[in-house]
Amino acid sequence: MHGAAGRRAVRFALLIWMTLCIVTHVQTSVAHEIQPAVVEIEVASNGALKINARLNLEAFLADIGADHADTDDAPTAALYDELRQLEPEALAHRATAAAGDLTGAITLTIDDTVVPLEMANVDVPANSDTSAARQSNILLKSVAPAGAETLVWKASSRFGVTALRVRRDGEDRPYYGALINANTSSDPVSLDITAEQTLTDIVVRYVVSGFDHIVPKGLDHILFVIGIFLLSPRLRPLLIQISSFTIAHSITLALGALGILSIPGAIVEPLIAASIVFIALENLMTTRLHTWRPIIIFAFGLLHGLGFASVLGEFGMPTGDFIAALLAFNVGVELGQLAVIAVCYLTVGYFFGSKPWYRRFIVVPASIAIATIAIFWVLDRTGVLVV
Repeated sequence: MHGAAGRRAVRFALLIWMTLCIVTHVQTSVAHEIQPAVVEIEVASNGALKINARLNLEAFLADIGADHADTDDAPTAALYDELRQLEPEALAHRATAAAGDLTGAITLTIDDTVVPLEMANVDVPANSDTSAARQSNILLKSVAPAGAETLVWKASSRFGVTALRVRRDGEDRPYYGALINANTSSDPVSLDITAEQTLTDIVVRYVVSGFDHIVPKGLDHILFVIGIFLLSPRLRPLLIQISSFTIAHSITLALGALGILSIPGAIVEPLIAASIVFIALENLMTTRLHTWRPIIIFAFGLLHGLGFASVLGEFGMPTGDFIAALLAFNVGVELGQLAVIAVCYLTVGYFFGSKPWYRRFIVVPASIAIATIAIFWVLDRTGVLVV
């Protein structure tokens, strides 16, 4: 009994330590973390296009793009810090002088033709909180030729990852949203602003987006699900745990998407990594599934749901059918998780789950690997570790 209590104390002590690291270093990581640029394209009935881009202008001017997760990792980190100290007018002047670089980092294709972009305005907020990266707003303009049908967005690595939204003039909610990696073209987006998306179009797109956020992009969520699977590959306890996780993240996903609950990613993401460490250590320190494990997984599921909500919030929700899009995204997430579980069960659990050597040769090595990766993420996401 004393040994079991000691192991639990070690696990909780490590989780508390990681949480303290997160709280202590969150301001530093927010200041230096490279966030996606949020780009909203407004389409008018006469073909006029307004492109509002919210981005870390200092990082762009210092040529710190998508290949750096943290500005401190870049050779021009000193220039970035220098630019952060500039008054709004001075930084706006620098941006105006670099207008060609900004527009050159973006490729906007209408049908099969690349259209020119004009910088119309630069709005730099006062940098009153130096612990947070300053997000400036750039207004670009262009025109779609008469009869144009689609637009495609692409940005270079210098501009970075883009949370792209496209909306009709006069409407608040976008009719298209996606998270576009640097040097990657978006899907063709319709310019027929009179055409409404069908419910089927919305459901399919958001199911695919939810699945894509797990497989292949959500390695942290994948490792968490694998960690759940490893301790007990039997279907009944596995389904209980996954159901607990599903209910929890569905709650916070809905609250986050509705704007009721919002916690900065700089806090949520390290805590998600810490939850993976905890589950992996649990696998190493116990040989059986405790009755309270689904409760712990439920609590961690609330964190993961906030992570899902931040992704959904970045590329926006459709003008209509908000609930359908939210449910579809959640279904896509669930399908992604079930795909991970199915692969684990069919390749490992079904054939080896009952073998006497299952724990020694599968659970322990895999859990050590997962814990190692997740500890690295905790340190990296809190800014403790500089790679």
